Amino acid sequence: MQVLVMYFSKTGNTKLLAEQIAKGVEKQQGAKCAVKPADSVTKEDFLASDAIIAGSPVYFGSMASELKKVFDKYVGLRKQMENKVGAAFATSGDSSGGKETTIFSILQAMLIYGMVIAGDPMDATGHYGMTCVGAPDAGTAENAAKFGKRIAGLAAKLKS
Repeated sequence: MQVLVMYFSKTGNTKLLAEQIAKGVEKQQGAKCAVKPADSVTKEDFLASDAIIAGSPVYFGSMASELKKVFDKYVGLRKQMENKVGAAFATSGDSSGGKETTIFSILQAMLIYGMVIAGDPMDATGHYGMTCVGAPDAGTAENAAKFGKRIAGLAAKLKS
């Protein structure tokens, strides 16, 4: 079972959060994780993945155009993506920087793809997805791993 963690990162903070999420994915038995910047994601990555976790910095309260380009590019795969697990994460430079609206923009694309959406687990923050301000600290890294493991676990359940 494969989970794709795709992201756009200008400063490196979103990449760091993606890597922490991937550590959690790999804690799920039988899961392998492909971690890729948005511009490296292929059609095969989409099709081979049982779950996609997508992340972006906050750009005017929405996902970065570099990440949206991936969803736009593979829109023809919608029927093949139906019932795969989708989840989102976001980073910002400010505590009130629009992380939740950015997550919603990603989840909206995933819903249009027919994906089954999940947030982060109750033992993390129990909200829409993973977020952080700046680079992830130790607590955020721990919650990010819980998030990754949860998404991989849900994908495994849906696949079985």
